[in-house]
Amino acid sequence: MFRKNLKEHYIPMYHLGALGCGGLAISFFLYLNFLLPHESGIISFDQLWPVVSEMNSMKAFWIGVCLFIVFALAALHLVLMAWNTREFGLYKQTEAYSKLRNSSAEISLMAVPLTQAMTVNVLFVTSSLLIPGMWDYIEYLFPLAMLAFLAIGIYAMRILGDYFVRMLLHKGYSFEQNNSLAPMVSIFCLSMIAVGLAAPAAMSHVRETVAISIALSGFFATSAALLMVVMLVIGFHSMLTHGIRLEAAPSLWLMIPITTLLGITFMRTTHGLGEALGAHVSSGETFAVLIAIFSVQLIFGLIGYAVMQRLNYFRDFIHGDKVHATTYALICPGVALPVFGLFVVKFGLLGNTLVSMWTPAMYLFLLPFLLVQLKTLQVLVKLLLRLQLVPAPLRARVPSLQAA
Repeated sequence: MFRKNLKEHYIPMYHLGALGCGGLAISFFLYLNFLLPHESGIISFDQLWPVVSEMNSMKAFWIGVCLFIVFALAALHLVLMAWNTREFGLYKQTEAYSKLRNSSAEISLMAVPLTQAMTVNVLFVTSSLLIPGMWDYIEYLFPLAMLAFLAIGIYAMRILGDYFVRMLLHKGYSFEQNNSLAPMVSIFCLSMIAVGLAAPAAMSHVRETVAISIALSGFFATSAALLMVVMLVIGFHSMLTHGIRLEAAPSLWLMIPITTLLGITFMRTTHGLGEALGAHVSSGETFAVLIAIFSVQLIFGLIGYAVMQRLNYFRDFIHGDKVHATTYALICPGVALPVFGLFVVKFGLLGNTLVSMWTPAMYLFLLPFLLVQLKTLQVLVKLLLRLQLVPAPLRARVPSLQAA
């Protein structure tokens, strides 16, 4: 049973629990999408059913296990989204929400459109797996998907616009209290919208759809990249001056999901440019970009891990008795790193014939990412039990600036 009626004890970062479930569902789906042959943009019911129906096939067994994980996590994502929608509605009626809207923590509201964009992705993936013949009508669905992401993008830009206008006009930004990379959740949100809008560029065969997809995605990706530079400079200035706040330590890892989403946006955009507009990018250039992005992820991963280990963050907030909704931010990099790792293996290594398909070397490269996924799933279940199914200490649920 989920806890209900949190009201002033609710914070928008609870959405990251639903986000983590959706992200993990898609991360396991990618094994099916990357490792099994398919003619459609992503693997669908029509390609999977002939294999799964072969009950004596070992391949069918592992596909079935993967599908079970995908559907279970997708269902949990939708349940948590319903819970968050209800609790967020009650929270908006409280004085705590009014205070949030007039503080630096207002940026934490970007977690709402961020998770809504993930919901669109989850529905698209599960529909492809469940609905026979869906890809026969996919060109009609792409405009609807873009409209959904665009609506979420407009909502996100309104939140971001209100935040920056108030900060610039009323000098409300506190460097001392924003000593983390927590405001990077806004960049995370814009990147999620960008990658969603870029999907038709990679999968559509209609030039006009591809062009519109690239244009809309480019706006949000460019906005994310520009603001990422600003937020990184401000965040590191605050942390180097005042140190990092303990509860916000996971924010050091937010660059991992952000760069993953921007990297996938790059892949989808270049595919669309090549297939529809004749501007091809070579597999060697793709390899160089993927490795550069992956290197950035490793740098932030190592820095964040070292800091959190020194702060005993894992001991206290995962294995100890401290609880805070911002701990859900640990799930995001645990999803993003394996997802981008699959892109590196598929398009960087296999795409350049540096590794061959179904060889021990391929499995060796995939193994670390699978282990990260399984560990992330374990942590997610533990956090869900502690934060939303088991009563937590009141002090840890009080909204604060670091909830951003």
